[in-house]
Formats: sequence, structure tokens, C-alpha cells
Amino acid sequence: MAEREKRTRAATVAAQKRGVRGPEEAATRAGQRLAGLICHPTESVSAVRRTDEGWLVSVDVLEVPRIPDTTSLLATYEVELDRDGELLQYRRVRRYRRGASDD
Repeated sequence: MAEREKRTRAATVAAQKRGVRGPEEAATRAGQRLAGLICHPTESVSAVRRTDEGWLVSVDVLEVPRIPDTTSLLATYEVELDRDGELLQYRRVRRYRRGASDD
């Protein structure tokens, strides 16, 4: 069991060193990094864009759960990652009710 955990950790470290391979991996890493910092669950990724420095990912987050669910408050954060998938910065760009449509 311990040997298997060592191999898994080694594979994770190797994957992080090789950089982000595509938009799916950038989205996953952005969601993980953001959730760890703001302590709110991520709902989805609404955009991923490659930049000269790495990746810009828009992550939707549940900030205030309410009943009924359509009145919950969500937010969209822009998360900037470098080429290796490390967090450079993040910022909240929008806050909205789940049931609200875009302007």
C-alpha cells in the first residue's frame, strides 16, 4: 500500500513539473487552486484561454447556498496560471443569483 502511494505522489509531482498539457488540465488545476484559497466549492468552468504566460480560466463558485437553490449566490473568478499550472493571481469578476440570466 505504501509503495502504491509513493508511485502516485511521484506521478503527481512529475505531472506538475511537465506543465499544463491542455485546457482540460488548466481548468482542473485552476479549480483546485481557487477552491483551496477561498474555501468555497467550485461549480464549473465557463472559459479557458491560453495566454503568452500560461492560462486564464473563468471558474464559477458557489459562495452562498440558499433554499431554494435558484436563489443561491454564485461568483465567477478569473484565475491566471503560469505554464506549469501554478497560480499567479485570481480575482472575482462577477457575482450573481443562480436563477439570474446574463445582462
